[in-house]
Amino acid sequence: MNCAPVVIFVYNRPWHTRQTIEALSANEGVQGTDLIIYSDGPKSPDAIEQVNEVRHYLSGVRGFKSVSIVLRDTNLGLAKSIIDGVTEVLKKYNCVIVIEDDLVTSPYFLQYMNDALEFYQNVDRVVSIHGYLFPVKKLLPETFFLKGADCWGWATWRRGWANFNPNGEWLFSELHRLKLTSEFDFKGTYEYTTMLKDQIDGNNDSWAVRWYASAFLHNKLTLYPGRSLVQNIGFDSSGVHCEVNRNIEVSLSATPVRVEVIPVEDSKVGRKAFINFFRSQHARQNLRIVISDIIHKLTRYF
Repeated sequence: MNCAPVVIFVYNRPWHTRQTIEALSANEGVQGTDLIIYSDGPKSPDAIEQVNEVRHYLSGVRGFKSVSIVLRDTNLGLAKSIIDGVTEVLKKYNCVIVIEDDLVTSPYFLQYMNDALEFYQNVDRVVSIHGYLFPVKKLLPETFFLKGADCWGWATWRRGWANFNPNGEWLFSELHRLKLTSEFDFKGTYEYTTMLKDQIDGNNDSWAVRWYASAFLHNKLTLYPGRSLVQNIGFDSSGVHCEVNRNIEVSLSATPVRVEVIPVEDSKVGRKAFINFFRSQHARQNLRIVISDIIHKLTRYF
């Protein structure tokens, strides 16, 4: 198995960081994996102690092919940290696997990511690989494609990241000019366009919605697993502006996800499952809370 480098972005949550790295360490293939960790600097004096605690833990991380730790002197914030970090890593490597400090992975996460990165490395329409799957009710195929890109445990190639456009205003304008907002918002069931508008207005600084919009406008596809290989443990009120949220909890896959030949096209079954999940009574009652939590989490300033 070819092993892509893994990049982890951390800040000031020691317990979450430990859970993330320990879960990753339980994956087969870590001994051949280069681990690169970006530790953002404290935003305020109140964050110094926890940032230092995280960094002390990081200094003892072992078990990977190599461990590189980039200690930021200043606080870049999540968006700039991820954009700069991914861009920097892809100058050296052809592909990268990206996770944040509150994503716990299945023991089969790396196998799936590396298999998919190798399988689709020369398929230009495939822009990225994703590891998280919403807790949809419908049984989905082993893997499937959706138009766009995603952000909770993902991977891409240098060619894929080249599609990223940080100009939210241009992305927003193009979505409206091409009359793609309904499709972009999963038939109006998820307010991605609103999230992008908020980014333009300075109400958030989401890199993720711009990554999604960039890939979407280039008509690129992301591969999803039919069973989630990532669990987000960050919605426990521990992060800045993050409230407790149980609507997105999943059971991690206890078996490997096979990467095999499937049609390279937007999956009708997968898209319908996402739309139904967003439309479900439980999701609808909490949708604005979910979106608000996700916006704040993805754009929280370290």
